[in-house]
Amino acid sequence: MKYSASQIRNICLMGHGGDGKTSLAEALLYHTKGTDRLGLTSDGNTVCDFDPEEIKRKISISTAIAPIEWKNTKINILDTPGYFDFEGEVLQALSAAETALIVVSARDGVNVGTEKAYKLAKAKGVPVMFFISKVDEENAAFQKVFDQMKEMFGRGLCAVNVPVFQNDGNLVGYYNLVDDVCRRADGSGKIAEVSIPDYKQEAIDRLKGILNEAIAETDEELMEKFFAGEEFTKDEIRKGVEIGLETETLVPVLCGSSYTLEGIPSLLDFFAQYVPAPKDKSGEDTGLFVFKTIADPFVGKMSFFKVVSGSVDAGTTLVNQRTGANEKLGHIYTMKGKKQTEVDGFCCGDIGVVNKLATTGTGDILCPAGANIEVKPIEYPKPCFSRAIKPKAKGDEEKISQGLQRLAEEDPTFTYVNNAETHEQVISGMGDTHLDVIVSKLKSKFNVGVDLSEPRVPYREAIRKKVKQQGKHKKQSGGHGQYGDVWIEFEPYDGEELLFEENVFGGAVPRNFFPAVEKGLRECALKGVLAGYPVVGLKATLVDGSYHDVDSSEMSFKMAASIAFKEGLKNAAPTILEPIGNLKVIIPDSLMGDIIGDINKRRGQILGMNPAAEAGMQEVLATVPMSEMASYATDLRSMTRGRGYFDFEFDSYQDAPGNVAQQIIEEAKKNADDE
Repeated sequence: MKYSASQIRNICLMGHGGDGKTSLAEALLYHTKGTDRLGLTSDGNTVCDFDPEEIKRKISISTAIAPIEWKNTKINILDTPGYFDFEGEVLQALSAAETALIVVSARDGVNVGTEKAYKLAKAKGVPVMFFISKVDEENAAFQKVFDQMKEMFGRGLCAVNVPVFQNDGNLVGYYNLVDDVCRRADGSGKIAEVSIPDYKQEAIDRLKGILNEAIAETDEELMEKFFAGEEFTKDEIRKGVEIGLETETLVPVLCGSSYTLEGIPSLLDFFAQYVPAPKDKSGEDTGLFVFKTIADPFVGKMSFFKVVSGSVDAGTTLVNQRTGANEKLGHIYTMKGKKQTEVDGFCCGDIGVVNKLATTGTGDILCPAGANIEVKPIEYPKPCFSRAIKPKAKGDEEKISQGLQRLAEEDPTFTYVNNAETHEQVISGMGDTHLDVIVSKLKSKFNVGVDLSEPRVPYREAIRKKVKQQGKHKKQSGGHGQYGDVWIEFEPYDGEELLFEENVFGGAVPRNFFPAVEKGLRECALKGVLAGYPVVGLKATLVDGSYHDVDSSEMSFKMAASIAFKEGLKNAAPTILEPIGNLKVIIPDSLMGDIIGDINKRRGQILGMNPAAEAGMQEVLATVPMSEMASYATDLRSMTRGRGYFDFEFDSYQDAPGNVAQQIIEEAKKNADDE
């Protein structure tokens, strides 16, 4: 069936890991006959968690698409990971959705992932609705969880359908407050109306009052009617819910069970009737926004796109708005988990996939030549956890580089660099699980094994005293000998690179040897005398020396300069400099003491504390040595249960404390001995 934009719904499933997002997607697929069996995450056979890493770990790692059809409506479900390391996947899915459905467990209530999902959706300006899952499980408490959500997310939260239980705990059915009816699925899956016990009516009426108050705020006439104590008609209720959701003044809450399928029909009806459709721009130029990329070594690059204007047909050639390159959409597909189904075209608002685009990456826009399509770019968090990567087998360096490049194409929150100074390849991501998945993918997709370790810290060396040092190189071995003699003053100065000057009188050192002296000093400055780190802030002035008419050469004076450097710096109060960074960490008010204490343990200095933009959060500013920050991403997450986040950027080099400097020197000697 071909759909128009008004018949499309794009819904991003969000929430805390383990609260039931993938199970809900599975239930929606199964109930709409999109699958012939109800898969379970515990069995590793769901449609949306199909990647081997997801099956092995029993968590979602990548956003999966699950299109379903219900009452002449196509509903694209975007099932996102709940684990914090994969926030980039959530942001990509949000960029393609008109509505966010946040799943909350009736057993566990509001978790950190629930809060983060709500903040992300609100920041994106996407209407939010909730689904309370697992209401039929032991220790489930729908009313308690609903009250908790209402307290946290505001009075606009309104129940749309609620579970009704007998006093003995047996389920009566699900009461729909909009339709004013209670329904229950029988053993064959058919839905039938049931009556509710009289003693449950008071609780139902209380929830109705909350819904009516929220509906009244969507329209002035409805507000007057509400205060006059008049009942709303069903049409007024439905219209109020629709307007309230779209304007974000009303946050609907539905509920059910993904295993018994209770509440699933009501959720599907709600999608079709109330959730906003994409804006219909079918009369405009074709515009595709690529919101996600998968780099598959067998299938090739797969680009997930949303049609943001016009419509697109297979075989169309469009232009990459960023690169100017032509891209032919030879074959286009819908995706259901990992299954591709080829189609002829997509209307405005729909989501599809195209393979093997040559120059197009995540965030790119494809459109006709000369068109100008604007889409708000996805803003990703900075990678905050880094590790050095080494091949397990020699000769695999090229395979590692190719694999990392492909993985970085599909994951903008993952980066890698070759650090020329420390001679390490360093990968960075959102946490230890994120990088562990990267390592697993390198093995499974690109057949290369690697080890991870803490990256080396790029220390520096400097001097704190002025000295004058002779360097004399004299060697006689038959024929021409070697002779070079220099006196050099070494002193600290405020700069990074070596500053070389000469102040020689009377031709003690001929001018043609000055470049050799400078070259010898610059080569020596790459490895200091304490631990072999580059020397910074060093001024070297050639002041005197001597030469031999026959035996002096550029090499002789280069060697003489090297001798002067090594001997002189030992006597110039050499010191180890460590890199210091500026830390900005956002944390809950209640954890201020713990976080400050932890920063102090890391030898940090607190610069200030300010109220953060988010309610109940504080901003702490500090300077911290880079060597103390290797595990901060995981430690902060543990201390704040995922609520805290930070930004850390290099600022300057400072003298390392004596005990720290000694430890650095000993470590350098040990590494030199091992080599």
